[in-house]
Amino acid sequence: MKKKVVIAAVIIAVAAAAVFFMTHKKGDDKSGQYLEAAAAVTDLSEYVEVTGYVAPLNRVEITPSASGRIEKIMVDEGMKIKAGQTLALMSSSDRVAILDAARSMGGKDYDYWQDAYKPIKVVSPLDGTIILKNVVEGQTVSASTVLFAISDRLIVKTTVDESDIGSIKVGQRAVVTLDAYPNVKVEGTIFQILDEGSTVNNVITYVVKIRMDKVPKFYKSEMTANAKVRVSSDRKVLLVPANAVTISPSGKTAVITAVQNGKPVYTEVATGVMENDKTEIISGIKDGDKVFYKVGNYVAQKDDGSGSNPLMPNRSKKSSSSKKKTDNGGPVD
Repeated sequence: MKKKVVIAAVIIAVAAAAVFFMTHKKGDDKSGQYLEAAAAVTDLSEYVEVTGYVAPLNRVEITPSASGRIEKIMVDEGMKIKAGQTLALMSSSDRVAILDAARSMGGKDYDYWQDAYKPIKVVSPLDGTIILKNVVEGQTVSASTVLFAISDRLIVKTTVDESDIGSIKVGQRAVVTLDAYPNVKVEGTIFQILDEGSTVNNVITYVVKIRMDKVPKFYKSEMTANAKVRVSSDRKVLLVPANAVTISPSGKTAVITAVQNGKPVYTEVATGVMENDKTEIISGIKDGDKVFYKVGNYVAQKDDGSGSNPLMPNRSKKSSSSKKKTDNGGPVD
């Protein structure tokens, strides 16, 4: 599980990009190809990505009131039902004995006892959907046999790591997709966070429940679900291409703001979160400033010509985006 910052659709300023070539000669070095881009202010929102599954909000198992035999089933899995609706007819053990004896005596006796000794109705206690039919007609059942299971409404149950649960609140919005339907996004709201956690592989997790605004017809119990929970509102940040963030010859995090006489001019910057191919700049440059970077993995040339160092720090998406921000934009552990 990881916390991820996603770029919002509305962009305040779009980074302008234009490819141009400059000659960069140093000893036997060949000319280098640079890309030019502009730092741009963009709206970002912070999300927590969680996984889970589709489950009933309330799952009710229907058992018979007595032992007997199922005579007729009147519903099937997937059917919508109402409270009080008859699900099945069954004979008690006494009725089974009488009817079986009457059947052996002849048709008239059987018809008489079948009408005189009425079957037991198995009825639904609530509105919902039949999600399990566990019997067939003619089956002998006991009072503990589960005949049907009913769900009143499908929700999504997710598990959230202890490290992320502090960011999750009731009322936060979430976007859910299913592994079976990855291109269909359904919006919902967190309505419950369970207090008791569980430990799996030395990781403590908590169950968080999401209620969909509208449950699609293709949702089925136990389907695997993925949810992105929005844990912060849009905030304006300054972004540059991730490849533009480099290491200066002095070992500082920097960007190249100009190329003069074939040599890059470095400007030290403080960086924030990173998402895909964009990196947040907290300080050092401003909106609209130009930055330059090599095509592909850029390699910085030391001033003394003794070698090269990678420009890009080894900054994984998880480590760069899972830190919370203080009011002044600095990271906190």
